[in-house]
Amino acid sequence: MHTILRSATREVIIGIDRPFVMIGEKINPTGRKKLAAALSEGNLDYARQLAESQVAWGADVLDINVGVPGLDEVAVVKKLVEMLVSVVDVPFCLDSANPQVLAAGLAAAPGKPLVNSVSGEEKKLDTVLPLVKDRGAAVIGLTMDDNGIPKTPEERLSVAEKIIERAAKMGIPVEDIIIDPLVLTVGSDSKAALVTLQTVDLLRKEFGVNINLGASNVSFGLPDRPTVNQAFLTLAIQLGATCSITDPAKLGATVKAADMLLGRDDNSMRYLKYFRAAEKLRTAEAEKTV
Repeated sequence: MHTILRSATREVIIGIDRPFVMIGEKINPTGRKKLAAALSEGNLDYARQLAESQVAWGADVLDINVGVPGLDEVAVVKKLVEMLVSVVDVPFCLDSANPQVLAAGLAAAPGKPLVNSVSGEEKKLDTVLPLVKDRGAAVIGLTMDDNGIPKTPEERLSVAEKIIERAAKMGIPVEDIIIDPLVLTVGSDSKAALVTLQTVDLLRKEFGVNINLGASNVSFGLPDRPTVNQAFLTLAIQLGATCSITDPAKLGATVKAADMLLGRDDNSMRYLKYFRAAEKLRTAEAEKTV
C-alpha cells in the first residue's frame, strides 16, 4: 500500500517496499524558544534556515507547526508555507490542533500535503476529516480517543480501525491514512516502547497501512537519548513502520542503514550517497563555528 504525497515538483511515496520516509520535525516551536521568538516577531528567516537544513540532511517531507500562544496562527501558517514553497521542493505536513490553521495551511500548500493529525476523538473526526477529504490530502491518524491513549496494542488497533472506517465513509481511501501508534517514554513506563512496537506489528498484519512514529518521544528523561532513539527506530522499521517525524540530522544515517540492511538499497548506493553528503554537511557546519 502506497501513500503518495506531492509538492509542486516532487513526489514522495510511502510504503513498506519503499525507502523509509523522514518527516523533518524542527519547524515546531514547542520546546524551541528561538523559533517561537522568531515567529512571534514575524521573522520567518529562522524557519527558512531550518527547512533548508533539514532537506539537506535528507528530510523527504517537512512538518510545519506555528503553535505559539497569542500568535495569529492562521495568518502566519499561510505566510510561512508560501515562503517555504519558494526555497524547498518537498511536500509539507501541516501540523496543528486548530482546524482553521490546518485549513489555511492546506490552502497555501501545493500538490498533495499531509495533515498532522486526526485521532479517534469524535470532535477531531468531525472537524479534521472533512478538511482532508475536501483538499484531497493524506492524514496521520493517532491511536487515541475520547478515553485517552489505550494501554494495550489491541485497544490501539481498535482506535485505528475506527479512524479508517470513519474516513472510508467520507470517501477517504485507506492508502491516504497513515496510522501513528503513539510512542510514550520508557523513562516512566518500561513497557511503553514494547506496546508501540507490538501495535506496529498488529497494524501491519491487520490493515497493511503505512505507519508513522514520533520516534524521539521514547527517550524523554533518559541519558544518551540518540542511542535509545536509534535502537527504537531500527526495531520499528523492521516491524513495519514506514515514516517518522524526526530530526534527519540525528537519525538519517540510522534510517539509511536500516533500509540498506532490509534490502531496500541496491548496491548500498543510497547509503553511500547519504554518507558522503553528511560528511560534507558536518565539515561545512564545523567551518561555520570556527
